Parts: sequence; structure tokens; C-alpha cells
Amino acid sequence: MATTGGAGRPEKRKAITRAATTVFGREGYVRASMDAIAAEAGVSKRTVYNHFADKETLFLSVALRNSAELTEQIRELMAKYLDRVVDLRRDLIDFAVERANAVLSAGEHGALGRAIRAEVTNIPADVLEAWLEAGPVASQRDLARHLAALTDRGLLAVEDGELAAEQFTLLTFHGVAERSFWGALPVAADEVERIAAAGVDAFLRIHGGPAAG
Repeated sequence: MATTGGAGRPEKRKAITRAATTVFGREGYVRASMDAIAAEAGVSKRTVYNHFADKETLFLSVALRNSAELTEQIRELMAKYLDRVVDLRRDLIDFAVERANAVLSAGEHGALGRAIRAEVTNIPADVLEAWLEAGPVASQRDLARHLAALTDRGLLAVEDGELAAEQFTLLTFHGVAERSFWGALPVAADEVERIAAAGVDAFLRIHGGPAAG
């Protein structure tokens, strides 16, 4: 992803990556063209190629950036609700609700994620793996560490942190993701809360620790 120097280049690069996020999210990986991205950015196709060698490199760049931004947002939510737990059930529910809302309101970031999921067989394998590592996999690892820390405090009884993180996500998030088609359609706030609360209660029946009360 090497770029050349020159006055104004950082601004043009930002314009190109913003445009690419829009075009890839709207048209998908296969249908998106460098011509369309150049037009969206208001630059020439030559300028796009001055910054990115090919469509795969550009797609990887925007996918990683978008994934990392959402991962960092979720990491901040974990710190807010899971680092200093006061009421375990309430804090887990609040985290689950805000995580779901972060994904539902991701806008063009969410559109890019939907495009990746819809065209998973067309995405270059190395690009898909890098996106997963920067986003969904990284978030699950972060959650596993937090659940392990809560186990150390006696609030949970988790033996396998990664498995527990997967279970928590399935129970509290995927129902919202499916109803919203991964952020394409709105889900009522009370429904998000209901799914999160039911999921947390099920999770605590499995993994509740001796000090959970």
C-alpha cells in the first residue's frame, strides 16, 4: 500500500478512501470499479492508482480502516461497562445494547461489512482474513479477556474465554443483527433491550459465578 509523496496527496488519499467506502458498500466488491471510485472522489483514475496499486489493495485499505474503527469503538464500550462492574447483569445488558447499537448505526461502515458478507466467496482470501482479524476476531478476543477477568473476580465461571465470548455474542447480538440484516434496517430500541436481556440471562445461567449476586 505504498504511496508517493507530494503536496495535497494526504487529502486526496482521504477523499479516495471515503469514496471507496461508499462505492464498495453500495455496489459490492465485484461490481465496484476504480472509475466509479475516482468519480465519487472527484479525482482522476490515474490519481487513484497513484495511491493504490489495484482494486484489491484499495479494498483492503478501506476494509481494515473501517473494521479497526468499529473494533476500537466496541473496545471502549467494554472498558466502560466491563472493567469496573457494579451490577453484573445490568452492565452486561448495557454493553450488549450499546454494542448492537454501534453496529446498527455504523452507516457506510456497516454497508461495507454487509458487502463483504454478501460476497464472501468473491473476496480475496487474504483480504477476508485480514478484515476478520482486524474486526470480528479482535473483538471476540477482547471480550474473552474481559470475561476471563470477571471470572478471576468470581463474578463468572468461565473455563474457555473464547468459547464464552462466542456464546455471549450469539445470545445477545446475533438476533439483532439478523433482524436488522446487519444494520440495513432499524430495530426498535425495546426489542434490542429485550434480546440483550434475554441473552444475558441465558449466559448467566451457563456461566454465572459464585459472586454474581
